[in-house]
Amino acid sequence: MNTPHSADGVSDRPPYRPDPAGGCPHADNARLLAEGAVARVVLPGEVEGMAVLGHDALREFLSHPDVAKGPRHFTALAEGRIPEGWPLRTFATVPGMTTADGADHRRLRTLVSSAFTARRVEELRPRVEAVTAGLLDGLAAAAEAGDGVADLRRHYALPLPLGVICELFGVDPAHQDPLHRLSSLVVATDTEPARAVAANQELVALLASVVTAKSAAPGDDLTSALIAAHDEDGDRLSGPELIGTLLLMIIAGHETTLNLITNAVRALCAHRDQLALVVEGRATWADVVEETLRWDSPVSYFPFRYPTRDLTVGGTRIPRGTPVLAGYSAAGRDTGAHGPDADRFDVTRATTAKHLSLGHGPHYCLGAPLARLEATTALEALFTRFPELDLAVPEDDLTRHAGFVGNSVRTLPVRLSV
Repeated sequence: MNTPHSADGVSDRPPYRPDPAGGCPHADNARLLAEGAVARVVLPGEVEGMAVLGHDALREFLSHPDVAKGPRHFTALAEGRIPEGWPLRTFATVPGMTTADGADHRRLRTLVSSAFTARRVEELRPRVEAVTAGLLDGLAAAAEAGDGVADLRRHYALPLPLGVICELFGVDPAHQDPLHRLSSLVVATDTEPARAVAANQELVALLASVVTAKSAAPGDDLTSALIAAHDEDGDRLSGPELIGTLLLMIIAGHETTLNLITNAVRALCAHRDQLALVVEGRATWADVVEETLRWDSPVSYFPFRYPTRDLTVGGTRIPRGTPVLAGYSAAGRDTGAHGPDADRFDVTRATTAKHLSLGHGPHYCLGAPLARLEATTALEALFTRFPELDLAVPEDDLTRHAGFVGNSVRTLPVRLSV
């Protein structure tokens, strides 16, 4: 396709407006990729930005030394043009490692990284397997009560990562439902300004109460460890950084894995031949997870990064201070990286290992080993116990996730047996 471009490499077509209410991203991604690796976007509130969509361009951008995460580099925010209730403001301003650069980022990341090494995560395997077994019993009970149909997202894909991350951080199980409800509002892109402000305030207050409780009675958990680090003279966490770190780890520690498990089950139900390859031992559950990450990334467009000088990425100029979305779902189906059949789900695909859905560079996903453990455990246990499991409604009837950051469906009704 020959698309006219301006002198700076950007398509002369009108900028892309991601739907704040969400929707399946793949058709729009394919159209945008046909026009170029980088696209102009208009974010909610008429905020101008850009999205990096091509695999090679995104890989370069994510690790570029002149790309920052700190909010001071966001020109419109620094100039006071971003209102308090802007639905994407939390992504830009929450104190913590996702909005820190350089030495600050390394300091914050080091404080929690030891809990997410491959060795430490492997030690969690027995606990993850035990939680999974209990949830399968609950899923079966829900299906029995629902005439054979249960919402797999609600009864299985959600409580596994949410329960594990809350247990790691010593969060009382009573807080899990409100934490998920509030985090869903925070990451949605269609939340009304007043509701967004209220949700952020309520979430911060809830996490502050967790910190207060752990300060009074420390336990063997990561929140207590972070508080102890905060009280030392060396690597020091400020109060806002502590709350911001908890917010990041709990939201990212369950929302993305929730989408990953949901999307993998959807993919396997729609591609029974691929499921058969795994059951027959010709592919692994790890292959399913990696191919799902590539083919239907749990995060579609992640906010934000900002060039600290004018940059040319994928042949397109991105001005300094522009808020840039990382287009993970687009990069996963880029034919330049994954071949002409990039839109086909194939668990034996050789290029699957090249996906960027867990990030790249200094901000690579800290929880990647845990997400992989949870997803592979969940899928193997699910299809071992319920080998005939299938969707209870057509794929096209599933309601999409709210917003263009997360990529999944809101519910996943399944039948456990035919």
